[in-house]
Amino acid sequence: MNHAQLTALGRALRLLGEHGESLTSDTPDTRLHEIRADLRRALDLLEDGLTGAAASTRCAEHPTGPVDESAPDLCLLCETRRRAARRSEVDGAYGRPRQPAGTVERVPTRYGVRGDRPQPQQRWLPELWNGREWQLCGTPRHDRREAELYLAAQRRGPRAATAYRLVHEFTDYEVLRVWGTPVKVDIEPMGNL
Repeated sequence: MNHAQLTALGRALRLLGEHGESLTSDTPDTRLHEIRADLRRALDLLEDGLTGAAASTRCAEHPTGPVDESAPDLCLLCETRRRAARRSEVDGAYGRPRQPAGTVERVPTRYGVRGDRPQPQQRWLPELWNGREWQLCGTPRHDRREAELYLAAQRRGPRAATAYRLVHEFTDYEVLRVWGTPVKVDIEPMGNL
């Protein structure tokens, strides 16, 4: 519904509200015919403004999706997702799945085996100087070139910081490159006098 349609519909509904307030037991038939005409006009405006189909479910994510009468929100798609989640909870509660023939079952160890430990990740963290400290200015990247291109775009932006740096994270942090000069900025006016 566009703005003009919304305005016209609101006006028609306010008029109907005024009709409702003025109704009494001795309202003449001519006034009732006028109310009926105004009701039809409001319904026509509403019909012209509706573009989509009526919601078949009570689901905000899939309002016109397939219907499942047993679901609380009548949405088959969401109910299928919920059933799968319940099924996985039940399946996991009965123990570990059986191993295929020919595989050796691993014995639990106190410290785990090499395959159980997560692989170390290396990331490049773009940071900017905010006047007092370095802060993360974008999502960590897994590609150094992509992180440098991101920082180059930030430096060319309309609200560029005074300094940027690229930090390499690989089980430890290492500053790779710094653009600009970080200068301490006192946030108090007049130098905190």
